[in-house]
Amino acid sequence: MIRNGRGAAGGAEQPGPGGRRAVRVWCDGCYDMVHYGHSNQLRQARAMGDYLIVGVHTDDDITLTVDGRDTYEEVKQAGRYRECKRTQGVSTTDLVGRMLLVTKAHHSSQEMSSEYREYADSFGKCPGGRNPWTGVSQFLQTSQKIIQFASGKEPQPGETVIYVAGAFDLFHIGHVDFLEKVHRLAERPYIIAGLHFDQEVNHYKGKNYPIMNLHERTLSVLACRYVSEVVIGAPYAVTAELLSHFKEPKRRGIFRQIDSGSNLTTDLIVQRIITNRLEYEARNQKKEAKELAFLEAARQQAAQPLGERDGDF
Repeated sequence: MIRNGRGAAGGAEQPGPGGRRAVRVWCDGCYDMVHYGHSNQLRQARAMGDYLIVGVHTDDDITLTVDGRDTYEEVKQAGRYRECKRTQGVSTTDLVGRMLLVTKAHHSSQEMSSEYREYADSFGKCPGGRNPWTGVSQFLQTSQKIIQFASGKEPQPGETVIYVAGAFDLFHIGHVDFLEKVHRLAERPYIIAGLHFDQEVNHYKGKNYPIMNLHERTLSVLACRYVSEVVIGAPYAVTAELLSHFKEPKRRGIFRQIDSGSNLTTDLIVQRIITNRLEYEARNQKKEAKELAFLEAARQQAAQPLGERDGDF
């Protein structure tokens, strides 16, 4: 077990407010290609108690047991199951599709093409149809989504304002490592992350980058604990006007280049997906077929008379 991402488990668990016993929450998932939907799930889970433990599945997803039963059946029967609200408009399936189709339909200024709509309705789809847990839905940015992720805190006296900028596309561990190192540059850092417009990123990266549009990237970066504020649509060139907006000295040697120390890049993630496309599609179809079978069995059971379900008839 890794405790809070900083080493091996150990030490006493802190009590809850008022000295009461801490409420521990268990949350698990595959978390393949972590995105802001995962971050929102963890945010909701953390709000349910005092101490959050996260379980990461192996490469075989465990929505159901090997005999087709609900993985959380016993927890539900004990009345200890709580469900987080799903974040609409984002899924690993959708992100993978953007990489494989090499379209720009997901960019903030683009309309979804008919080709992408057709793909979104069929990617990794098993012959039995589509279940409500797997699939693609349209992302709509709202102020409430931003509020849920934003800290809402202004820079305080004594804090060092640090500005970083980039695409931060498919926000991954390399980005986190970079921001953690930036965070260590000052005793009391206030990190502002500037995110470039989709068209700007596409101009210097080409192909169909960014894979995530500006609004999606905003939520992903805001979810990072090291970031205090995000500039949505920051200019590619850091100008004196931009610096003065954040009350930073204009002509000072304040530029630092930080090496994240990670060899993971957005390009590498995309290449992995392209290389393993068939394997991913097969895995998605198998998972969906199993989940559809479970839903059908649950539907049939719910339709039976109560006595028959209890085995009295």
